[in-house]
Amino acid sequence: MVTVTVTEGKVTLDDGAEVYTKTWKAAPEQARVLFIHGFSDHCGNYEMVHPYLASRGISVHGFDQRGFGRSVKSKAERGMTGTTDRVLADITCMLRSILSDTSSSAPLFVYGHSMGGAETLTYASLDPDNLVNRIRGFVVQAPLIALAPETRPYAITKIIGRVVARVLPHHQMVNPLEPSNLSRNEEDNKRWRDDPLNHDTGTLEGLGDMLDRGEALESGQYRLAEGKNEGGKTRILLIHGTADKINEFAASKRWMEKSCDAKDKKFWQLDGWYHNMHAEPEVETFRSGIADWILERSGSVQSEA
Repeated sequence: MVTVTVTEGKVTLDDGAEVYTKTWKAAPEQARVLFIHGFSDHCGNYEMVHPYLASRGISVHGFDQRGFGRSVKSKAERGMTGTTDRVLADITCMLRSILSDTSSSAPLFVYGHSMGGAETLTYASLDPDNLVNRIRGFVVQAPLIALAPETRPYAITKIIGRVVARVLPHHQMVNPLEPSNLSRNEEDNKRWRDDPLNHDTGTLEGLGDMLDRGEALESGQYRLAEGKNEGGKTRILLIHGTADKINEFAASKRWMEKSCDAKDKKFWQLDGWYHNMHAEPEVETFRSGIADWILERSGSVQSEA
């Protein structure tokens, strides 16, 4: 029987900033996951998935990204994510924090949702600090490669935003998400809407770089090569709902077909599902599928040969 212990804490990043952490620790532990949440989001929004993964022997290490959730101490900090370089450096700090725990030898996976999904793909593609070979694989859900037509800004709006961002990079802008577009679970949509930690705020710099990461993925500039993960093999599971009204389903499918060279890759299409698949009525199918995929790849890398 697996015992799950939930703890809250903080990690000090390389520039001295602190981020809130929440860990669902499994004992015995078969795998570890670093979870990266989305825009206007926080790691506490995944109670239908993280405790379940832990109950299957997969410890989940969540954190509220800089500018979001409980890592924000004042309204002035909302959305202050920094540039893409800063975002990737924060992910490196979190990875090193987990990898420094010598009490565990369980393989480590990185799992990202939406904005965090695109950050995961960007990190995997660029490998900025040579840590990807210590990661067993990646799980990505509904990544922000391209916004869905319902939420896509006009080209002129993006151009103006980039020009103004050069002058006022830290200018905050509220970019509200429509709760009814998130899932088919009306109760969870209401919970999301009423949660003050979902503040809908970004900066011109942060929002611009978020869209730029998506464009780099969509154009093929950011590609995922074979042989990058632990054991000289790339492993990735990308999940997207066909009815996603936030991020475009077709963009994820194109990226997997054209820009992902991994031999162990799976594109999981969920017909009729919305953006927050972790909140959908059929969440049992979703979370068990993720757990199965991770556990199937959590043995010895030599056994995969």
